[in-house]
Amino acid sequence: MADTAAKAVLEGGPEELPERIVPVDPPGAELKIPFRNGYEHFRATSRQQHTAEGALPVYEWWERTELPG
Repeated sequence: MADTAAKAVLEGGPEELPERIVPVDPPGAELKIPFRNGYEHFRATSRQQHTAEGALPVYEWWERTELPG
């Protein structure tokens, strides 16, 4: 069965992020990726990138928030 989930390419942010192609739900929404006691925030751009999974929208890093503690 084909994977029909919308996906995006992450650009910027920490180089150590484990995944650069991630699911997006709903498409166009801001992404909040949990990473090292905080969250990396990505916003949709108008660009697309060609990948092994086809042309995917590019989401650009714009900030990090830390979890308390």
